[in-house]
This record gives sequence, structure tokens and C-alpha cells, in this order.
Amino acid sequence: MNKSIVTMAMSATVFLGACTQESTQKTPEAPLIGRTEMTIPNGRLTPEVLYSMARVSSGQVSPDGTKVLYGVSFQSIEQNKGNRELFVVDIDGKNKQQITHTPQSENNEVWINGGKQIAFLTGGQIWVMDADGNNRRQISQYEGGIDGFLLSPDETKVAFISQIPYGIDTHKTFPDLPKATGRMVDDLMYKHWDEWVETVPHTYWAPIDWNGTLGTVTDIVEGEPYDVPMKPFGGVEELSWTPDGTQLAYAARKKTGVPKSLSTNSDIYLYDLAKKETRNLTEGMMGYDTNPVFSPDGSKLAWVSQERDGYESDKHRLFVMDMATGKKTYLTEDFDYNADSPIWHPDGNMLAFLGAKEGLVHIWGITLDKQIGQVTTGQYNYLSIHSDGGQIVAQRQSQEQPTELYRIDPMSGAATEISFENKSLLDQLTMGKSEPRWVKTTDNKEMLVWVIYPPHFDPNKKYPALLYCQGGPQNMVSQYWSFRWNFQIMAANDYIIVAPNRRGLPGFGQEWLEQISGDYGGQNMKDYLAAIDAVAKEPYVDENHLGAVGASYGGFSVYWLAGNHNKRFKAFIAHAGMFNMEHQYLETEEMWFANWDMGGPYWDKNNPVAQRTFANSPHRFVDKWDTPILVTHGEMDFRVPISQGLAAFNAAKLRGVPAEMLVFPDENHWILQPQNGVLFQRVFFNWLDKWLKE
Repeated sequence: MNKSIVTMAMSATVFLGACTQESTQKTPEAPLIGRTEMTIPNGRLTPEVLYSMARVSSGQVSPDGTKVLYGVSFQSIEQNKGNRELFVVDIDGKNKQQITHTPQSENNEVWINGGKQIAFLTGGQIWVMDADGNNRRQISQYEGGIDGFLLSPDETKVAFISQIPYGIDTHKTFPDLPKATGRMVDDLMYKHWDEWVETVPHTYWAPIDWNGTLGTVTDIVEGEPYDVPMKPFGGVEELSWTPDGTQLAYAARKKTGVPKSLSTNSDIYLYDLAKKETRNLTEGMMGYDTNPVFSPDGSKLAWVSQERDGYESDKHRLFVMDMATGKKTYLTEDFDYNADSPIWHPDGNMLAFLGAKEGLVHIWGITLDKQIGQVTTGQYNYLSIHSDGGQIVAQRQSQEQPTELYRIDPMSGAATEISFENKSLLDQLTMGKSEPRWVKTTDNKEMLVWVIYPPHFDPNKKYPALLYCQGGPQNMVSQYWSFRWNFQIMAANDYIIVAPNRRGLPGFGQEWLEQISGDYGGQNMKDYLAAIDAVAKEPYVDENHLGAVGASYGGFSVYWLAGNHNKRFKAFIAHAGMFNMEHQYLETEEMWFANWDMGGPYWDKNNPVAQRTFANSPHRFVDKWDTPILVTHGEMDFRVPISQGLAAFNAAKLRGVPAEMLVFPDENHWILQPQNGVLFQRVFFNWLDKWLKE
């Protein structure tokens, strides 16, 4: 509300005096966000404990193979943000040292100068410091800011990512309206994930002088309106230098507008620094081509490829190209699972990669003549592979432990933890047991279902159970640790969790993966019910107190089950779920996804696959809704817009079904801020306890 002129005049003297006085005082700085030490009296995981856990990432082995450089993100619930610091530890896990202590977060860390120094990114610029964290100094002062960088093998050049303007600039079009907030749009892909697309990333290269300057900067896609690397999540992993530093490979989908929204066809391009010429290495390969990596001698290029245009969940295939002849070899042709994150062996005759199989992600090895073998074992997920050529370090997690770093014996596959960032908390927690179970489906197939039990599980008691509905829809239910959909925090609240690898998930062969496309309300829904029905028969499960929860496609699943569950469930929770598929088709941004998964537009009456999809839209079964439902959604979600959640909540209330809604104005498809995360968990369990325990 505006104050009157009289009130403003009367207040002016006091206001100016206060400003003068305050200007001489320093605003107290918030405490540096770091590790949270806490006592957990009952040994149970809570939202506050979950958000106190360290989040380990990276894991760069030093050139001499004796040390590992990695980052840890710490969260502050009080400050509602996080901060990432850098650590160095000996390869055997000894002598761990935190080498940064700043509030700005350090990222993109790499060893340089034979391991004597470390280059990193902070404040949107490249910095360097000694290996012990001393003598920090800024190297770049690039006006547009730097989002990520990749050094050439000899460390004399740097490729880096920076944003350029994109689309119609309202203020340039109408310069006399500097305070106007309207966005002018004339094509698709105007929004993506959680942003209005007003910039796109370009990749640049420049000579780098480690005494403090960048040389002449060159945009390798100058004048092109494409995002290089690809939005929304692409980074320096989509770039690769040739060993001699004269050429740079990159992945890009060189399309805009409607064609870009309809296609996943990216390619691997090779840019010659001296000639400023680019050639397409994968022309004619129609799906996603990403993550290029040159062999040590530069004679070969490996990358991850998908076969079909428009199918973002197609099999991840490992290819190798002979750079002299251009011959392409499909290495993992006989491996019916996804292959990701390839790295070369020093001799250039084999690669290691991450392979997802039967609910687990492990490190695999493959030779150039397609001999393949699994390196690691156990009930874990491996998230990355780093090597200096002799030592292997990898990130590993499970449903019972957040990510930590492990040293891997390349011969035996034995893993030894070296980071121990969460040991003080984990030592105080009692985790629930995670158990694989194979369940018979309605079409007589075997389905892997993870069953997670409460801490101190007593088989003589009865527990309420939750059916977990996976999102994606084509993401494997594996041994992951989530800071949002965390099975252990559900178990700590005395629920049994039933997490099926229903139809449509990778890790069980292509036939199993692809069945879901165009059949959202079909066999995968029967798989969900087969899983919960099988576990509900156990004497320790209270079959009269079952719930179903899920996000994204899992949220769609909850909405669909709400109208088709035949009284099985007593409570539902849906986050960021698709409710009205006709609206979703036109509200989302990546039209290739909508076309492939839904079968096409709803107005194509001669398309039986599309018509089946839209006939099975959850909103068409609202007349059968009779079970309490909690709807949660982020307003910055452009993948599944907020209108989907609003419509579902309104439908429930108009039907007289008990319902609540939790809306996050500043969250996207995920809930990322600490206080919002804690709020979500509290509301989540308050709702479930109300309907499944009272």
C-alpha cells in the first residue's frame, strides 16, 4: 500500500537518519555452511537428519594416482541453501583435508600442473590454487560468466560454456518500455524445465595463461542459435578434446523451435581450432548422440548413442569410431541394457562404463572386440568412474547409504570406501532392510520388487504399506539414495515400502522397457497392483491400511490408480503428476516425449495408440475417486505444469473426496530448497499417518 505524501515527508528525517546510522554498521555475515554435527537419540532418519547429510560428488584421481579430489555439498535448513566445498584425500582414505572454506561454492575442480595445483570454478570464473588450497587467484574475468570448463590435455587451452541472448527481447523491441515484464514468443521451446528460454549456452575456447589471463576467445558455434551443450542438463561431459588439443568434439541438437521440440536427434561434431571448421561425425544416426570421449592416442572416439529420433528413453548404446576411416562399431550390441559414462583404458583397447541391470548399476568393462564383463558386484548403484589409468575411484550409493567415494580394484572389483563423509550420522542411524523380491505379473512374467522394511522390523507386528510409483516413466527403481523420495525415511516412519520395477523400466531388456510407450494405463498399472497384492498377503502387512505415492509419471500413476484401485488403498499422494493428458500434451515443452509416449496428438482420431492414451487419462476416472489424496506441485515446473495439480485437487474437492494441496511457488519438477524439502516430508507423513495409522 502506498504511503501518503504527508506521511512520507514526516518520516523523511527519521528515515535518512536511520540510513546514515546503519550505513556505518556492517551487516552480520551468515555462518559458513558446512558439516552439521548432531545427535540422533532414537536412531531414526528424520527430515532434519536427511538434510544434514553431506552430498558427495566428483572424485578426480591425481596424476600420480596417490590422491583424490572431490566436492561435498552441505545444506543449511536455517539459511535455506547449500554450499559446496572441496576436499583432498589419499587414495587409501587417509589424510583427508578440506581445502576450501568459502561461502561461494567451488565446482568443476580438476588437477593441473602434475597435481601441484587445482583449477576450479567459483563465482562464474575460473580460479586456481595450490593442491593444499593455498594461493587462490582468479584466472578468467569473462564478462558473460562461465558455467563450466574443460582444459586441453596439455593445459594450454580451455573450452568453456557461457550464455548468449536468445529469442525476442521485449525491451529492445520497445525501448521506451523498460519496466515492461511481458515476454514475446513466436515459436516453441520458449520454456524448458524451469526457465523461460531467454539465453542459450555456447561453447568457447581460448588460450589460458595460468598467471592470470585468457587469450583471444572464440565461439565455436558463432552465429548459430543452438544450445551447445544441450539444455537443460548438458555440461562439459558433452565436450572432449583431442589428445593433441587441436580439435574439440561436442554434442549438439542443431534445431530450433517446432523442429527442436519434436526431435531428439543430436550429433557429435568435431571443431578444428585452426581452420574454424566443423564436421558432423554422426550424420545419419537419428537419436541422441552424447558424451564423446577420445582414446588416449586420439585414434578412436567413444560415445553414447540412441537409435531412434524422438525416443528419449531408447537404449543407451556404446559406439566407437575409428577417426582415420570413420568406421563406427556398436560395441554393446549384445548387451541388452543401458551403457553410460564410458572411460578409456590407458592402452586404448578397452573401455569401462556404467551398466544398469536388474535394479543395480555397476561398472562393466568391454574390449574393442566386444568381450564384456562385470567389474563390481553387490546391492549398490555406481554413479561415476574416475581413473588416472591405474587407480579407479567411483561414487557409490544404495538404498541404505548416501553417495560416498570408493577405490575399486580393477581386477577383483573389490570396493573400499575412502570418503566417509556421512559416517558420524550413519553410525547413529538404524536403517531398514532393503530386500529384492521377484513377483509374478498378471501376464506370467517375473518382476523385481524392492521391499524396504522399518528399522527394528518385527514380523509379529502389522505395518501399513506404501506402493511407490516410479517416475520417468522409464527410470529404473534401483539402489539409489534420494533426498526427496527416500525409502529409508518412509521406513523410519514405520511403513513397509513396495517399490516395483514395473513395465517400462530399463535394466530388464528392451522388450520390458518399451512396453509402456503408448500404454500408460495398461500393463504397467497391472504390474503395480500385482506387486502390492503380493506383499499385502504377508502376515506383517496391514492390508487394510495401504497407500500409494509417486511423482511425475508416478504422480500420473497415483491419479490413475485413484479411479481404478478397487478399494485397495486408503490414502494417495501425487507430486507433479499428469492428470489431464489432453492438456498435458499441449502444456509440456518437449513434444518428442509427448508424441512417443502418448502416441501422438489427441486430435488424430485415426491413431489408435493416441486415442487409447487419452481414453486412459486419469481425469476420465474422477467419477470413481473415493480415497483421500494429497496433491503437491511446484509452480516453476514446466515439464508437468502446475495446472495439472490444481485440476486434480479441484476435482477431488468437487467430488467430496478428502484432499489437501501443497504448492511451492519457487520449485520446479523437483523440490530442491532445504526448508521446502523438510516441509514436504512433514506434510507427507502427516497425511499418511492421518489415514493409514489413525
